[in-house]
Amino acid sequence: MMTSQKRITLIGNTPSPYTKKMVALLRYRQIPYSIVWANPADVLETRGMAAPKVALLPTFIFDDAQGLPQAVVDSTPIIRTLESMYEPRSVIPINPVLAFIDYLLEDFADEWCTKYMFHYRWHFRSDADNAGTLLPFCIDPSMDVAKHAHAKEFFSKRQIERLYVVGSNDVTAPIIDASYKRFLKALEAHFEQQLFLLGNRPGAADFALYGQLSQLIGFDPTPRKIAHELSPRTVAWSLMADDLSGLEVRPDHWNDIDSIPGTLSEILKEVGRVYAPALLANAKALESGQKEWETNIDGAQWRQQTFAYQGKCLHWINQQYHALASSDKERVNVILAGTGCDSLIIQQ
Repeated sequence: MMTSQKRITLIGNTPSPYTKKMVALLRYRQIPYSIVWANPADVLETRGMAAPKVALLPTFIFDDAQGLPQAVVDSTPIIRTLESMYEPRSVIPINPVLAFIDYLLEDFADEWCTKYMFHYRWHFRSDADNAGTLLPFCIDPSMDVAKHAHAKEFFSKRQIERLYVVGSNDVTAPIIDASYKRFLKALEAHFEQQLFLLGNRPGAADFALYGQLSQLIGFDPTPRKIAHELSPRTVAWSLMADDLSGLEVRPDHWNDIDSIPGTLSEILKEVGRVYAPALLANAKALESGQKEWETNIDGAQWRQQTFAYQGKCLHWINQQYHALASSDKERVNVILAGTGCDSLIIQQ
């Protein structure tokens, strides 16, 4: 484990849910960090560093095997890298069954809850105007009027035209809206029982969830209004989760595997109801070489672009599951039974 107090550098932006996810995690884990609020490509070019194959926010800079700085992206594996570097205040549950559930919920937050965020930000005219106005200023608050007008038009046009990427359109809008509202209600009930998803200390999934909520509640008007109406506990939780650096935690703050609150099942049911069919349809499309997939989600047809990354997500979920001991698999099976999440497990 690393004992050096060398600061980890990341490059990101405040309207990025994944940047907020990782900054909150670094704060909680009390890992020294420096953050550059900028476009990663610009910063890396200035430093003479190669950009990652895929440009994502945030971009971390780690030393490679030769001690040279290297740009790294993708929050989920970065969290595991940090686990190997710093021991205190781990965000991976000790119990392997809980660790699997945490992984599944992190994936749901990263890959489905971001549909809520992107949809609400760009589907409605008033929200799109809000985002178009604020996003350029988040890069440079001193931006002059003419440059801001150009940047607003550029950002808005590009993002609105990309709504199809997450499957947001007039047909799927009611599905996304209903899922968001059900999820908020499930969180409201769950946070009445305990502080975090899997106990009274946060796991990786909590930070993934916070990242999306930081935008849904803290940036975009329509989902913020919905959250305040349906789940004031979740609103307050998101404010708390922003900085957990002073939270004192113990190993026994994780849920006991035999006393997980029933409210977790309702959260998992939302995962099984909307995310599981999307992952399975995407995997089937990848296997047959189709560029788009279509399936029934929550009683309506959903169509969107096929993504190789979501295929990897399904593979990684199964990789996590099949690495479990037989007894732990049986416990996971009991937790997932009746939620629809069991359909994600591909038996070997």
